[in-house]
Amino acid sequence: MTDSLYFDTDCLSAFLWVKEEKILSQLYPGNIVVPQPVYNELSIPAITHLKNRIDTLIGNDSATVQPIFVDSPEYSIYSKLTTAPDEGHSIIGKGEAAVIALAFAYGGIVASNNIRDVGTYVTKLKLRHITTGDIMMRALEQSIITEADGNSIWSDMLAKRRKLGALSFTSYLHMNRMRVK
Repeated sequence: MTDSLYFDTDCLSAFLWVKEEKILSQLYPGNIVVPQPVYNELSIPAITHLKNRIDTLIGNDSATVQPIFVDSPEYSIYSKLTTAPDEGHSIIGKGEAAVIALAFAYGGIVASNNIRDVGTYVTKLKLRHITTGDIMMRALEQSIITEADGNSIWSDMLAKRRKLGALSFTSYLHMNRMRVK
């Protein structure tokens, strides 16, 4: 896979909180894109350890920060999603809006666990989408982790209040076995 992955805060921080960002850099070296609004969310003083971990990924050229400029094609989508969405749609967070806008503008992949906020737009804009669980399954397929490692990491992520859609990695694998790519 050579397409860029545009990470929202929840999906990226699932790995950062448990100190497993190496999984991302091994699977997607140089293709991890952190939209500026997501980087800003990870830069609040209460969680400087997360910012330090993402800064390390950036320093190792595994990740880049992507701004959204006012005069860019993606800005109109970003602005619409964060201030005045179409009728029947709710305003969504800046991080989720940024990944949708950038993935649409540059043909990348939305990396988000927040299906409720991004799902409608992923479908409407025909975007590709992955979650933390999908990334973990790919890590298993690539022999970066074992299923036991996955269960341990998953448990740690749940302990950090990450919403992953299953109580264990093994359960997630069983629920999604047909989706494994």
